[in-house]
Amino acid sequence: MAVQEGDKIPVAEVFVMSEEGRPEKTSTEELFAGKKVVLFAVPGAFTPTCSNTHLPGFVVNADAIKAKGVDSIICLAVNDAFVMHSWGKDRNAEELIMVGDGNAAFTKAMGLEMDGSGFGLGMRSQRYALVAEDGVITKLSLEAPGKFEVSSAEAILEAL
Repeated sequence: MAVQEGDKIPVAEVFVMSEEGRPEKTSTEELFAGKKVVLFAVPGAFTPTCSNTHLPGFVVNADAIKAKGVDSIICLAVNDAFVMHSWGKDRNAEELIMVGDGNAAFTKAMGLEMDGSGFGLGMRSQRYALVAEDGVITKLSLEAPGKFEVSSAEAILEAL
């Protein structure tokens, strides 16, 4: 069952790239505890809508989002930390935390996985964005399949 507004962010292990260029295990508790966080999840790094619209919107609006009291902006995909790091570098996403959920542990715990095997992608995350305060989801914007409307940086900025 998918998480809803008012639910606590599930505890799961995810990966970010360390300063030394190695994947580093972290937990969602570390990423969300005591902070106001915007997280947006995409089906895949380097895919068209994700690369051309979704991620760039958060890159361009990062300062405005943080000006609303947001401590961090997380971009998450069911990709490994190497891919997420390279994608972030390619798209100038220095202000964002690029998180790899390569095993889909977090995505499954959220109940927001999707089957992309028809496109050769395997299990992926649905497209969504959320706002969480101290680990509690205060806003969840889940896209309908094939859509990109409610999870944009502009929509989240408006919701803040």
